[in-house]
Amino acid sequence: METLEFIIYPDGRVKEMVTGVIGRSCEEVTRKIEAQLGNVVSRESTSEYYAQQTQQSSLAETQNQVSYSDWG
Repeated sequence: METLEFIIYPDGRVKEMVTGVIGRSCEEVTRKIEAQLGNVVSRESTSEYYAQQTQQSSLAETQNQVSYSDWG
């Protein structure tokens, strides 16, 4: 389930948290919102941000294993 959470501080700062979005697509989800809010001061990536890269390398390893077994 995709979730966007915003915390608005009394001084006007906004903290945005995205959960349930795998890989870099979270940047696409928040791009327009961030443009309206102003300057992004900092960004922290979660493990979900890197999850897609891990899955791709696992898939590549699996494909290599399959192609080697076909030679045998």
